Amino acid sequence: MGERTKFVAGFKAPNDGWYMEAGEDSFHMGISHPKKISLKKGQHFPKNTNHNRVWVKMPKV
Repeated sequence: MGERTKFVAGFKAPNDGWYMEAGEDSFHMGISHPKKISLKKGQHFPKNTNHNRVWVKMPKV
């Protein structure tokens, strides 16, 4: 079983890293001005800008 890739407010971060908001159903479509946050393992995700968004780990560049 794999690790979650989408997180909602209140979930704990599985790993250190940068996370950004994405659309609930189609994260590849993108959204305007998504929030970006840095979390350490075990920290809780904050509330999203709206209820249809989720947090996803930002891809490495």
